[in-house]
Amino acid sequence: MTTSTDRTTGAATADRPITLTSTGGIDRASHHRLDEAWLAAAWSHPTTRVFVVSGGQALIEDKEDGRTELVMMPSFDAPFTEAHRYFLGVDENGVRYFALQKDTLPGRMDDIARPAGLREAGVLLSERDSALMVHAIGLENWQRTHRFCSRCGERTVIAAAGHIRRCPACGAEHYPRTDPAVIMLVTDDQDRALLGRQVHWPKGRFSTLAGFVEPGESIEAAVIREVAEESGVAVGSVAYVASQPWPFPSSLMLGFMARAASPEIRVDGDEIEEARWFSRDELRAAFASGEVLPFSGISIAARLVERWYGEPLPRTART
Repeated sequence: MTTSTDRTTGAATADRPITLTSTGGIDRASHHRLDEAWLAAAWSHPTTRVFVVSGGQALIEDKEDGRTELVMMPSFDAPFTEAHRYFLGVDENGVRYFALQKDTLPGRMDDIARPAGLREAGVLLSERDSALMVHAIGLENWQRTHRFCSRCGERTVIAAAGHIRRCPACGAEHYPRTDPAVIMLVTDDQDRALLGRQVHWPKGRFSTLAGFVEPGESIEAAVIREVAEESGVAVGSVAYVASQPWPFPSSLMLGFMARAASPEIRVDGDEIEEARWFSRDELRAAFASGEVLPFSGISIAARLVERWYGEPLPRTART
């Protein structure tokens, strides 16, 4: 491991966890998903905990000690929805967790709980609750948008505790969709970092470049192509860093550090409106003046920049 004084590689921050990537101590126990007897027993166990997801949101609650938690309940208190009941896993204490997909979130008499999506909740919840919510929201989105068989058009049915949809007409099995996307921090021979601003972002909001992997394309080739398309910068070397599930709605972000072969910038104007090279001092000054806005609290982009920057970045709680 590099030392904390190595600013070039960002060793002071390289080992910090990336939000939404932890398992939170949850074993997904996928071998139980087809065992209906086990699932029924798990559902009826008194220690089992359940929460509701709807439209990418769940209820969260701020506790008096400063923690924020998912609002969970015993299974016997949960609203009935056998068809949209998703088994999420088991923790180290043997507690089983389920999510229920409903059209609306349940009301609360005390008005303490509030609905929240992952962009807000991801930076507030514990690793366990974040891991559970990421899993549940990913399944919910896939279930809502893939109700019909892509082979024959018949309505499919849910199986494997929410992790498969089966077609009763042609027998096809459909699995949750995950779209690979690359996200990369590019540096040049002066060790400056390339940051861009999308056309629909507010003035001052910059981040790393990113884009989806195309069919038949390696992830390294996707990094080179996306950087060239969005900024005109030619990339030489590419090094993988880490990944992050990004259920907005169904992506897996693959993080890279890349080295520019040439610093010349020519933005595409369609997706990226502005791209700039920043030295560390220039970026620090831009944060201080407000010229560059703080980074999102949950995105892997901040971790990539921190590897280069050498210290934690200013953050916002939401994107």
